[in-house]
Amino acid sequence: MTTSVPAVDYGHLEPVTIHFDDLDAMGIVHNGRYPVLLERALGPYWQARGHGFVDGRVTSPDVFHAVREFTITYLAPIRGTGEIGVHFWLEQFGRTSATYGFRFRSLDGEQVFAEGRRAIVRLDPATLRPTPWTDAARAVAATLLCPTAAATATPPR
Repeated sequence: MTTSVPAVDYGHLEPVTIHFDDLDAMGIVHNGRYPVLLERALGPYWQARGHGFVDGRVTSPDVFHAVREFTITYLAPIRGTGEIGVHFWLEQFGRTSATYGFRFRSLDGEQVFAEGRRAIVRLDPATLRPTPWTDAARAVAATLLCPTAAATATPPR
């Protein structure tokens, strides 16, 4: 059962379920599961806006991208199963790349478990070279920009 999701000042807060297989032998979320949990938050957000996978097919060319960087700082363990919130936003959305900021937190906002950055590059499926984001992806990305990024955003060339 999904708990009501509190509002955030920028970006988006997505509830994510921690399953038993996300835990290590001590009953806390294994460090290697955090990238998966972030994907569980990002996927539904973009899917609901026309950028995802339906029946095994991509719905937008913008879903073809690769992670260039993933950094995380663990602040407190997530213990046991249940729901947490993944707050994510865009710090930068360039011509061919994007950088997310994120926090894993309790849904009540009282506890931050981890925080970090994730940089991606959109790729051309045929050449595997960087290629520009579509206007449709740019429109969605604009809703995720944190205030400081939105103030300094420059239009693509």
